[in-house]
Amino acid sequence: MRPTNATLVLALGNEVAGDDAVGLHAARRLRERCVDGVDVIETGEAGLALLDFIQGYRRLLILDSVCGCSSAVGTIHSFGMADLRPVGSPSPHYAGLPELKRIAEASGLSFPEDVRAIAMGIAQPDRIIEGLSPEARAALPEMVDRAAAVLHDWGHVSVIPPTPIERRAA
Repeated sequence: MRPTNATLVLALGNEVAGDDAVGLHAARRLRERCVDGVDVIETGEAGLALLDFIQGYRRLLILDSVCGCSSAVGTIHSFGMADLRPVGSPSPHYAGLPELKRIAEASGLSFPEDVRAIAMGIAQPDRIIEGLSPEARAALPEMVDRAAAVLHDWGHVSVIPPTPIERRAA
């Protein structure tokens, strides 16, 4: 299936793993601010399965969480392809974006020309729990604002900026 838009926001996460779902929550808020020209997809998939989602898009923005980094929970990180290192996993189920790009190129599949990721630092999910921690909830508006800024940089001027009231309520 050929995408109707050139830009994909791909949100990754697990809804029952607490803060791991922060990318999904960010996508839902961002979707409310996207007027047109952007596809927003939420998934719990990872690794090679992501190739199915990104085929045919020129630009890809990933919204996700990261754990095990030295930053505090709620810290927002922005990455480009040049910032990402191969995962080095023996299983394709855990392939990262650099590996996906190599596989796509070797297989003759398309891969987005511009790839960016925005991720929130989280604690290691250690139990089944729905909902975000207070720290992740508090940082969510910044994550969404950064995503909106990337989309605006890509020429999506129809992305609705947040109002001061929305920022206070979040």
